[in-house]
Amino acid sequence: QLQLVESGGGLVQPGGSLRLSCAASGVTLNRNVIGWFRQAPGKDREGVSCAKWSGGSTNYADSVKGRFTLSRDNAKNTVYLQMNSLKPEDAGVYYCTSYLPSALSTSCTLAATRYPYWGQGTPVTVSS
Repeated sequence: QLQLVESGGGLVQPGGSLRLSCAASGVTLNRNVIGWFRQAPGKDREGVSCAKWSGGSTNYADSVKGRFTLSRDNAKNTVYLQMNSLKPEDAGVYYCTSYLPSALSTSCTLAATRYPYWGQGTPVTVSS
């Protein structure tokens, strides 16, 4: 069973940076899609970024393009989300997530319903 554990959240001032980590265990991710979602209080869960672990293009929500970068370390089975130029509206609980795509799939989706595996989340607060 795939387990995902996020870390790296915290309090940061507007304009600052954070790097979130997600350590995966239980399953080798080389066939999976990995993604990051976030949820602010009172709002729906929002897809932030996703990518196929094996490579290819990375998808980003329009609200984070140019500021956030998803990366992965195969040796550590860990995925990262580098967040720069943070804004107050980026605050929320950030979740690492994954699904096994179809064999013919060439990209990933930011639809939360597609993802069966979720971490416990790590909170991000952006405030001065």
